[in-house]
Amino acid sequence: MKTIYIVRHAKSSWEYSGISDIDRPLKKRGIKDAHLMSKHLSKTIDRPDVFVSSSANRALHTGLIFCDNLDFPLANLQIKKQLYSFSDGYLVKTVKALDDGFNSAIIFSHDHGINSFVNKFGSTPISHVATCGVIGIQFKEKHWKNIRKGTTILIEFPKNHK
Repeated sequence: MKTIYIVRHAKSSWEYSGISDIDRPLKKRGIKDAHLMSKHLSKTIDRPDVFVSSSANRALHTGLIFCDNLDFPLANLQIKKQLYSFSDGYLVKTVKALDDGFNSAIIFSHDHGINSFVNKFGSTPISHVATCGVIGIQFKEKHWKNIRKGTTILIEFPKNHK
């Protein structure tokens, strides 16, 4: 059995002109929400075996906060450039390529791709994954490459914890 937690990066800032999209930082609210959600998860789920993040600043910063609050070594955070994508193609490829030695994973990525992924592979329709939202899906398969439709086991958004 495999379990994936998909996290949409926390709220990012648009106030800096002249920086590329990949470099956009988190807003103060995003930092607070990332701490809120990761502290909540630290009490409600077993720590995932592997943490994987998009290389975008906002996703990576969200992942670093989750690593800190879930007591996961920062040096073990995997950074995947291909996750800086807004379709679910690279997200699906990343999940299906996970090492089978990991029974659970948490991935920090972006809108659209996340929405498509959780609706394609989860059992509960979700119209929109909010920033710093966390969706957990459990699969019966033994191998990541074989995952199909799973069971949505977690839907958490920051607004539910304020």
